[in-house]
Amino acid sequence: MKKNRFTTTIRRPRLAWLPLAACALTSAGVQAAGHFDVDDAGTLDAGRCQYEAWWGRTGPEPVTVLHAGPSCRVGPVELGLNIERLSVERMHSVTVGPQLKWNFFGLAADAPLSAAIALGAVFDVTRGGRAGGQLVLPVTWRPLDRLQLHANIGADWATGTGARTPRGGLAAEWALDDKVSLIAERSRATGVWTSRIGWRFGLTPQISLDVSASRTGAGSRGVNGFVVGLNHEFGWK
Repeated sequence: MKKNRFTTTIRRPRLAWLPLAACALTSAGVQAAGHFDVDDAGTLDAGRCQYEAWWGRTGPEPVTVLHAGPSCRVGPVELGLNIERLSVERMHSVTVGPQLKWNFFGLAADAPLSAAIALGAVFDVTRGGRAGGQLVLPVTWRPLDRLQLHANIGADWATGTGARTPRGGLAAEWALDDKVSLIAERSRATGVWTSRIGWRFGLTPQISLDVSASRTGAGSRGVNGFVVGLNHEFGWK
């Protein structure tokens, strides 16, 4: 289950690349598979919880982000809370936000087609101001046992201004075996395209490690980034 990640821009007029760097690390999403940008339609099983933690870095300064996000299945929905700290040099911004995800079609884990609705809010606890948010419709198609295709469509509302921007993306997740998966995706958020490719390694049946590299923006204005994340699922009852 991917976590909620909202774009926060630390403003420094001389660094034109910084908004792209922020998108590369915190692409404003209610996410369902660690730090990857494109959500899947799955949710946790009843009585299950998980937490995700990841660290990313991008750009020449560089920009770094720390993310922590627990979530649990409560009745028919999955509820989560996400905390992120985005920093560059001596500047930083901290955001906190709840999220909710409901799988309304294709409930079985091996369903060939499933769909969900995911929504969340985000608050900039460093600067205050207007809350931001997101609404996303994720759809997952499983044409083969080891292959899943994900599609997203939705919108983001920026903190501070409340400005709305569309978002969407496509991703392919291919399980090479029971412990290793390859994930590739292309997404657009806050008006910027990001391409990402990465690996998921199953350390145990409940713990996985994610590693990915990304490119956000085009040409000389584009920035490269990488992220390392840890996901742990467990039972709460």
